[in-house]
Amino acid sequence: MHKLERCNAPHCLSKFKHGLNTWDEVSNADKLEIWAALETMQGHRCAYCESDISGGKKSIEHFRQKASHRYPKGTFEWANLFGSCTRKDSCGNHKDQCGEYHHEDLIKPDEEDPEFYLLFLVDGSIVPRHGLSEKDNHRANETLRVFNLDHKHGPLRQMRRKAILGYLYTAETIHELANIYPLEEWLPFLEEELARIKPLSYATAIKHTLTSQLRTDR
Repeated sequence: MHKLERCNAPHCLSKFKHGLNTWDEVSNADKLEIWAALETMQGHRCAYCESDISGGKKSIEHFRQKASHRYPKGTFEWANLFGSCTRKDSCGNHKDQCGEYHHEDLIKPDEEDPEFYLLFLVDGSIVPRHGLSEKDNHRANETLRVFNLDHKHGPLRQMRRKAILGYLYTAETIHELANIYPLEEWLPFLEEELARIKPLSYATAIKHTLTSQLRTDR
């Protein structure tokens, strides 16, 4: 999960009104338009786990559930929509099946920077950052729980770990350079690597691996 910049709402959403329309009335053409806007915001990655969803296993996800006992007026709110993978044991599907929670406790990636709350480790796990307030620590843990992003034996951990493995040597090289040379000599190399990984699946996990041994994450 990483910070997303929400773009302008797709025009088709203006056709629908809460109380007059249902999500079933959103046509395939409308959904294609919504997906085009979602991909502008988040690329071809799940908004929550950052896995690749370009192959078609994806769904338009309501951050606050549109069910009648939840937040039905958010059914057509652009700010309430994200693109999610369709894994049953994580992300949007898990959120909708995990039971009661308060939506205010979840990190919303288009409004907040998840990296303020979460630290990705080399073994593929995710933990709350040290030094968070009690409230922020609770929100970090609730986000991991509700979206099931850090299941100990889940596939997401293993996929993140596999993605990270290819960058361990680069991370060690950057660390060695940082210990030998002044900042202005090694920082461009790090920035080039961070720019290169930005569109990749699990980019945040890779980023934290590349910067984990440095004094300041970039």
